[in-house]
Amino acid sequence: MSDKMNVESFNLDHTKVKAPYVRLAGTKTGFHGDEIYKYDVRFKQPNQAHMEMPALHSLEHLMAELARNHTDKIVDISPMGCQTGFYVSLINHDDFTDVLRILEATLNDVLDATEVPACNEVQCGFAASHSLEGAKQLAREFLNEKETWPNVFA
Repeated sequence: MSDKMNVESFNLDHTKVKAPYVRLAGTKTGFHGDEIYKYDVRFKQPNQAHMEMPALHSLEHLMAELARNHTDKIVDISPMGCQTGFYVSLINHDDFTDVLRILEATLNDVLDATEVPACNEVQCGFAASHSLEGAKQLAREFLNEKETWPNVFA
């Protein structure tokens, strides 16, 4: 890999990272000075483990809904196609310690959830593919390793 690619994560050596972790993956400045901070929230070790789709899908719904109870800075929470983590984007909020707090609070809310938000054919494009228990297990595993979140490389 010699040429730098346009996609930030394609320039990351996935063999050198050690999940779980949270890292700042990039920033963008808007025309009016707003800053978008994109975080790589890696749940599973790349090329060794992945999240099953029903659990990942439910965790996406839960995090997208519940994170907004802890901050108004969330722009988006989106799953990675490789099924190893999520991208979390925030506007005008570069406090890494607070981002970790928001993630922890959100995932603790996931553990208390009794249903997956918007888990129906009207609000979801694949309502049959959900697992609340799977989402809770992913949240539990990630929370159990929270001391490693700031450490990206082994």
